[in-house]
Amino acid sequence: MTRIFLDATTLIALGTVGELEHLTGFTGELVVLPTVQSEITTEPAQTNLSRFIDQYAVETTDPAAQDRVQQAKEVLGEKEQNGDVSLIAAVLAYTAEDRPVGVVSDDQRVRTTARGLGATVTGTVGVIIRAVEEGLDREEAYNLVRRIDSHGLHMTASLREKAYSLVDDAAESTS
Repeated sequence: MTRIFLDATTLIALGTVGELEHLTGFTGELVVLPTVQSEITTEPAQTNLSRFIDQYAVETTDPAAQDRVQQAKEVLGEKEQNGDVSLIAAVLAYTAEDRPVGVVSDDQRVRTTARGLGATVTGTVGVIIRAVEEGLDREEAYNLVRRIDSHGLHMTASLREKAYSLVDDAAESTS
């Protein structure tokens, strides 16, 4: 089964507006590593994440990732272990064994590195598109994009328009 590692960027974006349950639309086992969870310090994202982890039995450890921390630090040029290092360590561990791995992040460096190492990568907008494919109404998806944008993700106009276009495409393909 694919393990899907969640980054603080997406957890904050969805957690701030109380919409973390959309992450459950992915096929695979969700994982929030401790270093990632510790990066979520704002409310209500922090409380919503704790509830989400408890309610959906989200994994919070991965021993395989710990074995690749030093390599991940080198890949990212980091001196300390942080959420980014932990995510890339997980990708390194899983791809080294030809095991499927996914990363959900809005951080461009994490996305580019994870994709380059062989992970499947998406972000907050991808989570919304998946929710539309799973039955979320088009107008609800537009509203979710607006709520996330107004509560901290701060999309550029072009990204917001791209998100709306992807929502439209997903809604049309499911109707």
